[in-house]
Amino acid sequence: MALDKAKTAVLVIDVLVTEGDDTLYNPSPEEERVVVNSARVVDAARAAGMPVIFCDDAHILGVDRELDLWGEHGVRGKAVPNPALKAGSGDRDFIIPKRRYSGFFGTDLDLTLRELGVDTVIAVGEDTNICVLHTLADAYFLGYASVVVEDATRTFLCGTQEAGIEHFVKCYGSRIVSTDEIVAELA
Repeated sequence: MALDKAKTAVLVIDVLVTEGDDTLYNPSPEEERVVVNSARVVDAARAAGMPVIFCDDAHILGVDRELDLWGEHGVRGKAVPNPALKAGSGDRDFIIPKRRYSGFFGTDLDLTLRELGVDTVIAVGEDTNICVLHTLADAYFLGYASVVVEDATRTFLCGTQEAGIEHFVKCYGSRIVSTDEIVAELA
């Protein structure tokens, strides 16, 4: 599948930094790899004039069901896109807060993508088997093609990275690439 850059957007899913106590978003060497590779993909997309959409946890304390399962994390007002990604610095950057795993559920992500003429999404972020998986499930159900940048995603809560990647390929027809491959393709 050759990408049509005019019809493709990058989805950055929960590549966040937080203030205060957070049960999930804590710095680690594996997290740093995701940040560095995601930043490379974002920079390449911006240089190609493509939309970059940040689908970020913005949970409401005492309300959101996810907090019952995973503890206090990604709380609205305490979680922001990782500064290395320079969210909002591109003229085609969009930040879409989410309160569930999927970037589509209860948000205007689908409307935004359709208004931009997008039919393919490139996914980076975390957790591969939760937020990335559910976002790409909804993308598939809504008719979008998907590309997953394997070394710009990570699994740390549920299952294995390999199983998540297998699921994307078998269930959604996702194309799996490395950061180097997608950056070269977007050049």
